[in-house]
Amino acid sequence: MAAQRDEIGRRGEAVTAREVRICVVGDELSVGVGDARALGWVGRVMARSHFDRPAMHFTLAVPGETTSGLGARWEAETATRFGFEAENRLVVALGRHDVAAGLSIARSRLNLANILDVAAAGSAPTFVVGPPPGRPEDGPRIAELSAAFADVASRRRVPYVDTYTPLAHHEQWLADLAQNGSLYPGQAGYGLMAWLVLHTGWHAWLGLPSAEE
Repeated sequence: MAAQRDEIGRRGEAVTAREVRICVVGDELSVGVGDARALGWVGRVMARSHFDRPAMHFTLAVPGETTSGLGARWEAETATRFGFEAENRLVVALGRHDVAAGLSIARSRLNLANILDVAAAGSAPTFVVGPPPGRPEDGPRIAELSAAFADVASRRRVPYVDTYTPLAHHEQWLADLAQNGSLYPGQAGYGLMAWLVLHTGWHAWLGLPSAEE
C-alpha cells in the first residue's frame, strides 16, 4: 500500500511539474515596437509571472497583420513550439490592422472565433488581448472592433483584455503615441498595457498567485 501511494505521488509530481509553453501571436505591437527598452507589454508581463516550474514563452509576430493573416498562420507556427507533454497556452494579441485593411466587423469576428475554436479543439487554453488606441480618426472603428472581439471571447468564456477603453483618453498613452506618429506607444504605453493584462485575469488564467500576493 505504501509503495502504491509513493507511485501515485510520483505520478502527481510528474503532472504538476509539466513545463509551461506560452505562444503569443500577433502583429508588431506584441513585440514592443517603439519601446526603447525592447520589452513591450509581453516582456513586462512575463517578468511579473513567477512560475514554480519550467516555463517559456515565444512571441510570434508579423508586422501589419490582420486577423485574416493571423488566422491563416498561427496554428502551424505554434505547433512547432508547443510540446506534446507540456502545458500549452495561447495568447492572441490583436492589433488594429483590420481597420486599415477595411475588413468588416463580421469578418474580424469570424476570424477570431475560428482561432479560438481551433485552439479549444486542440486543448490550448487561450487568452485574448484586444487592440489599443491608435490614430484619433480610427478611434470609433477600433472601439467597435474591440467590443466585437470582447463579445466573441465572452461567448467562449475566454479571458479578454480591453485595452482600448481605458487608454483612449489616458494622458500617458496619448503622449507616447504623439511621439511615435500616433502609431506605437513607448515605455510608458507598454507599461500601461502590461498593467491592464496583469489586472485582467492573467494570473488566474495561469493558475499563479496574483502580482499583489
